[in-house]
Amino acid sequence: MKLSNFWIRTLTGILFLVIMVFGIIWDRAIFTCLFGIILTVALGEFYKMALGTRFRFQQRLGVMTGIAAFLLVAAYCFFGWDLRWLVIALIPLLLIPVSCLFLPSREGFGDLAYIYAGLLYIALPISLSPLLMMDGDVYDGWFLLSLFIMIWCSDVGAYCIGTAFGQKPNSRKLAPSISPKKSWWGFWGGLFFCVGAAIGLHYLTWLPFPLLHCIVLGLIVGAGGVCGDLFESIWKRHFGVKDSGNCIPGHGGMLDRFDSSLVAIPMACVYLSIVGLL
Repeated sequence: MKLSNFWIRTLTGILFLVIMVFGIIWDRAIFTCLFGIILTVALGEFYKMALGTRFRFQQRLGVMTGIAAFLLVAAYCFFGWDLRWLVIALIPLLLIPVSCLFLPSREGFGDLAYIYAGLLYIALPISLSPLLMMDGDVYDGWFLLSLFIMIWCSDVGAYCIGTAFGQKPNSRKLAPSISPKKSWWGFWGGLFFCVGAAIGLHYLTWLPFPLLHCIVLGLIVGAGGVCGDLFESIWKRHFGVKDSGNCIPGHGGMLDRFDSSLVAIPMACVYLSIVGLL
């Protein structure tokens, strides 16, 4: 019996959540493997959207740069490696311009900028994620998991409220030229659910910050998640694709699943750093 798209999406969504929760809170080595895979696949999807089969060698160097940076930051945070080893990540990065000297053709040369765009957009925030995983000498993934829970609750709220009220003919759309289905109803619904999740996580002590800062954090994560989602939608419209990939049945690609977090989580960390809580 063939499963409907709804059940495929539901089952893969549940499996995705289980893997994420287990991978974040269980062990530093599992976290490193999981997020290393996420970085590799998401960055590869972005390069495939942007460049297709062009500049294959430079694409591989870009992925190697992102992976090297992530693994070396993880080694510094989790296993006490000296921070100077991070310079190893510069080797594949510097090989990109060197390799361009031997290109057989300079046609579309400006598109090589997408290699660096992918590193800033995807590899940089994921590479810095190990910095959030340690409480002194103790591995602690609950803070990062809490941020993801807020993002997931925001997605649920946006979908439920947006579907119920935002698809009527007179409903105002959030960004019709980028994502025609997103409405202001969905935006406010997602923000409400995200703030509610932040308050709940505060009382569960998973977010060990004063309540006011947790509320602000909910607003930042909710708004940042929408910005990240719309930002990826702009890329997909620019490249003329519906999804970044198809590695997650019913959900599209890896980048489709993490587009919100690539903006929301760094914004949350910037806020917490400014107010001295991180």
